[in-house]
Amino acid sequence: MKRKIIIASSILVIGLLIGFRLVANKSKLDEKKKMPDTKNVTIPVTAATVKEGSTDQQLVKTGSLIPFKEAEIMATSAGKVLSVKYELGTYVNQGATLVKVDSKLKELSLQATELNINKLKKDSERYTKLLAGNAATEVQVNDTKYNYENALNQAEQIKQQISDASIQAPISGRIVKKNIEPGEFVNVGTSLGTVLDVSRLKVQVMVGENDVYKLKEGQHVQVAADINPNKIDGVISYIAPQGDESHNYPVEIVIKNAGQLRAGTFVSVSFLQKTSQQSLLIPRSALVESIRNPYVYVVENNVAKQRKIEVGRELGSNIEVLSGLKSGETVITTGQINLSDGAAVNVTK
Repeated sequence: MKRKIIIASSILVIGLLIGFRLVANKSKLDEKKKMPDTKNVTIPVTAATVKEGSTDQQLVKTGSLIPFKEAEIMATSAGKVLSVKYELGTYVNQGATLVKVDSKLKELSLQATELNINKLKKDSERYTKLLAGNAATEVQVNDTKYNYENALNQAEQIKQQISDASIQAPISGRIVKKNIEPGEFVNVGTSLGTVLDVSRLKVQVMVGENDVYKLKEGQHVQVAADINPNKIDGVISYIAPQGDESHNYPVEIVIKNAGQLRAGTFVSVSFLQKTSQQSLLIPRSALVESIRNPYVYVVENNVAKQRKIEVGRELGSNIEVLSGLKSGETVITTGQINLSDGAAVNVTK
């Protein structure tokens, strides 16, 4: 019995010693895992001043291609449509007859008016001769002459109405809308279709006041689209003499040879010159993480303060800051790996 007690006591003592040893080892491991208390340690770092600098970049604007010309085919005469000489996609020449509206009544009216003209002409000649022999009055001669000239005017009006019944293409181009079919009735001003002139394309972009004065009409530019990697030559055809409230000016570019590009395509226009802008710049090394999650450490009274920022373009070894910093502030460029928000720092050169 005494032997058993001695053995049990020995096992208990050994267990306690093992437990104390494990607790001691865990304490040592926890001490190793602890981050150093940087708040009580001054960490040497290098820093740079946030500066406002001039950034040169290519002047590029974006817009969508539009047809060089676009026109509605408008009805110039009211009546029943007798024929339509186009379909979607048909190429038409300016002045070609596209739609014929019934003008039979107007043609009959013209015939009757021309017969009346012939009668009034003879009456006018006869009364003029009678007036010379004092067989007619001057009033009769004047009335007959007035009626004759009025009939001539009526005939010209009817001829114009008959001509208007043949509706012509306002411009050369392709039909992209067809709004009418034979047998329908149209009124004056009804839209019968749309013609686009896509032999040339154009794009309108807005250019700021600082850059528009560097441009001139006739200047060549480069136009590019995502679907076409080749640069296309364009020419500035128009610069607005007046800007909008934001001091932006409409500038129109004509593309004479657009290749396979179509109206509505999104394009970028490079004006082959640089534009200068003022931006806040910091060294690229000041960023603690990537551009997608950018933040920096700012030195305030020898203390590092973490600051979230919004960045723009990468300009060589510098990076553009859109928000989060002010000109004149100091950002840490090296030593950030040992920093935490509020850590004491010593800026070295």
